[in-house]
Amino acid sequence: MVSATSAPGLPGAAGAPAMRRPRVLHFVTGGFSGATQVAVDLVRAHAASGRCEALLVLRRKRHTRNERVQALRDQGLAVETVAGWAHVATIWQLVALCRRFQPDVLVAHGFSEHLWGRYAGLIAGVPHLVHVEHNSRERYTAWRLRQALWLAERTDLIVGVSEGVRQSLLARGFPAAKTVAIPNGIALGPYELARHPAWADRVPGIVMAARFARQKDHATLLRAVALLRDRGLTPPVKLAGGGKAAAQRAARKLCTALGLDGQVEFLGHCGDVPGLLMGHRICVLATHYEGMPLSLIEGMAAGCAVVGSRVVGVQEIIDDGRNGLLAAHADPASLADALERLLVRDVEAQRMAQAAQEDARHLYSLQTMTKRYEDLLLRGVEVAQ
Repeated sequence: MVSATSAPGLPGAAGAPAMRRPRVLHFVTGGFSGATQVAVDLVRAHAASGRCEALLVLRRKRHTRNERVQALRDQGLAVETVAGWAHVATIWQLVALCRRFQPDVLVAHGFSEHLWGRYAGLIAGVPHLVHVEHNSRERYTAWRLRQALWLAERTDLIVGVSEGVRQSLLARGFPAAKTVAIPNGIALGPYELARHPAWADRVPGIVMAARFARQKDHATLLRAVALLRDRGLTPPVKLAGGGKAAAQRAARKLCTALGLDGQVEFLGHCGDVPGLLMGHRICVLATHYEGMPLSLIEGMAAGCAVVGSRVVGVQEIIDDGRNGLLAAHADPASLADALERLLVRDVEAQRMAQAAQEDARHLYSLQTMTKRYEDLLLRGVEVAQ
């Protein structure tokens, strides 16, 4: 992995006699995905550090809720939205925002936002462009990959949110000299300040906190739970997260077909994920692909025993048998075996949960992540008043 301390930074302008804080614009989907959370966390971090002035711009989706956007503003964050119904509308509204805010750095998060964001930055004359890739398997067509590689030549820095994501970028032909890895991190405060229930007092149940989307594999989890029932194990299962209505309907239909309606609870958007996790023993993430899954790190920080699919991103976090268990991708029997092991081997599950919690604290803190980003984003970016 290329570390933040040894990686290339943004090229700077010549020295100036008087300086103002650099302005950084973060552009990301308004779908409130993991990419959105990382961008929000970085904007909060900029405000806390005082090293730069930050603006968050969300690309509106059909399911972007005004109350969630307003909640960010109520927290004191500078937030704007741009249209998402057409790429040209997204670009031109973002160009207008850039000309008004005049960022020194534009950070475009996620696919396909990193394309439209950087096009807008080029048109508006933003001095420095940064591309953040949040997944190891994005839907690049040949045409969009050509666009991304063309933009890469005009981009100062390309960040993968894990070493696996960085490797996937390199495999697609992105320039190695500009491409670095910065692992995602989470705010540990809610977990460090809270009173964690004793292991014996936690519900011996399963939580999966993930939005409903094609990327996530709720179907494999539900089928694994049905297999556990056939083995005489019926732990309560809570599915927390919003997402696409069609994906939720498909999961509910499968749940009913498997006869799990009385065992599985669909919570929808959960306002207290830390509390939910800290009250349960097992956190699972069944998924088809990831970048660096925040929900799994949150489960580790909450002191849960964690299980994840053996895919890029997840397998970088879980050291199988030490701080959690890996299950074969899209394999209900393998996932059922891992869950059964944690449900029936209590001492082993508690040992892995403790190791996972220590890893979350030492490796995946929000402070570590944001410092790495700021050091790279602001390296050499000095702006005259």
